[in-house]
Amino acid sequence: MINNQIIKIASNTKHSGLLNIFTHKSSIKNSLCGDFIKVELVAYKNKIKSMRYETESCVLCEASASLLAKKVKNLSLKDLKKDIIFLKEIKKNKKFNFPPRYKEFKQILNQNTLKRANCVILPFDAIIKAFKFKK
Repeated sequence: MINNQIIKIASNTKHSGLLNIFTHKSSIKNSLCGDFIKVELVAYKNKIKSMRYETESCVLCEASASLLAKKVKNLSLKDLKKDIIFLKEIKKNKKFNFPPRYKEFKQILNQNTLKRANCVILPFDAIIKAFKFKK
C-alpha cells in the first residue's frame, strides 16, 4: 500500500510548519484513525496565495497535505470549492478520474489506498472548514 513514491511526496516539507500568518485557519481530526492536521491559508481577492500545514498523521495524510499546499497556490476559491466536491466524489464513487490539476493524487489515492481515503481527504476537509464551505 505505502510505496517509496508516497514517502517521497510526504517528505517534501516545503509548506510544512505554521508561521501564524493567515487569513483563514482550521484544525481537524480524523475520527477513524486519529490523524490530525492544522492549516493556515492566506487568501486575497478570492484567490489562495499560500497554504501551510502541520500534521500528526500517517504518511498518506502528509503526502496529501504536501501536494495540496502546492496545488492550491493562486487557485480561486470558486475553483477550489468545485475541485474539493469533485475529489470527495472519487472516494464515494471509487472512480479515480482526477481533474488534470490533481493528477499527482493518483499516486496516493488509488485502489490500493481506498480504505484509507479519509487520510488523503483530511487536508481537503481542513480547507472546507477554514473557508466554511458547505460539504
